[in-house]
Amino acid sequence: MTESILKRPQPSSELSANSQPLYRQLADQYRRAISNGVLRPGDRMPSMRTFMQRHGVSLATATESYRVLERAALIDARPRAGYFVRVAPAAALPAAAEPDPAVVAGTAQFVGIHSAISTLVSTYQRYPQALNLGGATASPDLYPTDALQKAALRALRARPTLLTAAGPDQGDPALRAIIARRALEAGIQIGADDIIMTHGGIEAVNLALRAVTQPGDTVAVESPCFFGLLQALESLGLRALEIPTSPSTGLAIEALAFALQTHPDIKAVVVVPNLQNPLGSVMPDAHKASLVELCARAGIPLIEDDPYRELVDAVAPPRSLKAWDTDGTVIHCTSFNKTLAPGMRVGWINGGRWHPRIGMLKFAQSRHNEQLSQVVLAGFLETSAYERHLRRLRDGLRLQRERMAAAVAASFPDGTRFTPPRGGLFFWIELPREVSSAAFFEAALDDGIRVMPGTVFSNAGRFDHFIRLSCPSTDLGRADEAVRRLGRLAGRMAAHAPKR
Repeated sequence: MTESILKRPQPSSELSANSQPLYRQLADQYRRAISNGVLRPGDRMPSMRTFMQRHGVSLATATESYRVLERAALIDARPRAGYFVRVAPAAALPAAAEPDPAVVAGTAQFVGIHSAISTLVSTYQRYPQALNLGGATASPDLYPTDALQKAALRALRARPTLLTAAGPDQGDPALRAIIARRALEAGIQIGADDIIMTHGGIEAVNLALRAVTQPGDTVAVESPCFFGLLQALESLGLRALEIPTSPSTGLAIEALAFALQTHPDIKAVVVVPNLQNPLGSVMPDAHKASLVELCARAGIPLIEDDPYRELVDAVAPPRSLKAWDTDGTVIHCTSFNKTLAPGMRVGWINGGRWHPRIGMLKFAQSRHNEQLSQVVLAGFLETSAYERHLRRLRDGLRLQRERMAAAVAASFPDGTRFTPPRGGLFFWIELPREVSSAAFFEAALDDGIRVMPGTVFSNAGRFDHFIRLSCPSTDLGRADEAVRRLGRLAGRMAAHAPKR
């Protein structure tokens, strides 16, 4: 794209007429390209090798050109990724309001959200070409498609019966051994036999719920919470008690402690501690320790749904709740759906005190998982390729979030509130109170954009003026324009709606 705009250097006789050094002339070309919007915030700059070849200059000249642009705060260097056009800090939006920990739903309610979600799904299926800014997985471009395909071919050549022979009930032994070693990074000390492979993370959570509850029981959940969990509770005939959850620190521990005193029928707590869906919050270590201690003291199983931990922007990913578990209180559930291969649907569970029962339920419910995907993952995970992929994935998502945050801040109307997440791909946005997220969802679809209305993240009728946006598209220009259209739509709806 840039080669047609950023021309090769002129002949030396013409260059000599310009008193500026060549490195500064080249820097000025890129400065103009950035100023004119040819290179946009977040775009990757040419590599040093490409820059040298394109402009016929030495490494010293290329390096000094980039230093000029860095000093002008126009580009940033990212470790192992190269140089990128700098994303200017977004205009500050007010942070999302923190919940009142004293506000807990008065009574636990049987979940009845499935019909609403079914209606939503059938509605957006009528718009197959809509840009999906409401999904929960990254763009396929950010996953190692070629490497996984090659790993699959190697696995089939080495083990031709993978598609025709039944596998072990708990899952592939080599994969479970690798997972047990990698779990140490999350602070989890388990062996391969303490792991059961599942059909994605949602089967793991379903198994955990079935192991520790009976129909009619009450389960404490975050508010807002992932609508897939609400669907699981409904399918099992369980009640949900919604606990206030902070967009910055996660589940309010004080509110849960109060709920445990006033609702003695609570049989389990379900939490997403790292990059909570939809808030994007990361629970601090002190809160994680307090939560595990609270549930252990009450004798209540704590179900940890942790599929996003490795997407947190940090030198080292945060620890899981299971790291503080000393007596088997925590049932740890996770998957590779978000971090590596959405199409494989490979998850796993450690059931704590309930692990044997979960093993029996897994056998009764779905038997063993298919082996090919597990063997492929084992081959990929045992090399350094997975860590390189995670760095690339986090960098790609960070770029998308920065661009989207800038567009939200520039386009959405007064009254919008938003707390930027520390990783992942979700934005939980509070619209002006007079804007209905259900109406906004319908209007956005008519404009060719899919979002998730806040109403599906609560069984108690909360979050009517909230939406969840996600950044699954690597077409940054198209996503930018879509977010700006959404902002204008929100502004029109706020201007014409009766004040609440």
